[in-house]
Amino acid sequence: MSKLPAAPEPLSSPVFDSHCHLDIMVGNRQASSGDPVAQAAQAAAASVRSILADARAVGVIRLVTIGYDLGSSRWNAEVAAEQEGVHAGVAVHPNEAHEATPEVLAEIEALARRPEVRAVGETGLDYYRDWASKDDQHASFRAHIEIAKRTGKALVIHDREAHDDVLKVLAEEGAPDKVVFHSFSGDAEMAKKCVQAGYFMSFSGPVTYKNAAYLRAAAEVAPEQLMLVETDAPYLPPVPHRGKPNAPYLIPLTLRCLAEVKGVHPDRLCQAISANGVTVFGEW
Repeated sequence: MSKLPAAPEPLSSPVFDSHCHLDIMVGNRQASSGDPVAQAAQAAAASVRSILADARAVGVIRLVTIGYDLGSSRWNAEVAAEQEGVHAGVAVHPNEAHEATPEVLAEIEALARRPEVRAVGETGLDYYRDWASKDDQHASFRAHIEIAKRTGKALVIHDREAHDDVLKVLAEEGAPDKVVFHSFSGDAEMAKKCVQAGYFMSFSGPVTYKNAAYLRAAAEVAPEQLMLVETDAPYLPPVPHRGKPNAPYLIPLTLRCLAEVKGVHPDRLCQAISANGVTVFGEW
């Protein structure tokens, strides 16, 4: 059994994880040989209940588990319906955009209408990988934007090396009322554009990395009322656990880094992020 990182000091004010992948963590999607972090997470043999218990023990009382294809979206919606404090996002990931057929998108929309599903995502553009063509990605992204608007759910965006085009598509389509840039990867200038548009920025483990000064500069720009925090578990663990599986119970490490960047007490940032969670995802 794989050994997970030790739990950090608990937060004194509760907060939530705005983006994780419970299905990957518990092995519902079998990790490939090229996915060592997910393999290690699955080797730890955690259950949804144990993940939630570990998170609550450090003050992370809720989480949003995110779909990336039809199968994972169905699974996450079902778990969210069964587990208190779990909410779901449903979508076809840009890397799988070639699978976003009209039939699949219709089912994604049907899932998005369920009360336990609080977001349409993760969707967007990924120019780092070429697993799906840009044409397919753009078509899928635009379709998901419309689903978010029709269902009134938040749009959760995956933006990897595609900042300008993501902003352009949002402007052309007309953004939904609630937009979240998951695992925000832009610099201070990108953050300013998001602030101007009223988009939420969700910061993850990389903001703690020594070579990510640009992310900390972006966090300085982001007003507290537009900030969220996430793990993207089992990926992107914060320092000092790079290379190990991530999990919602490690949120305090990222949260405290963000509070230091902002020059505020962690409790204040927890309270702001918790309020933002209600704004974005609805009453818990």
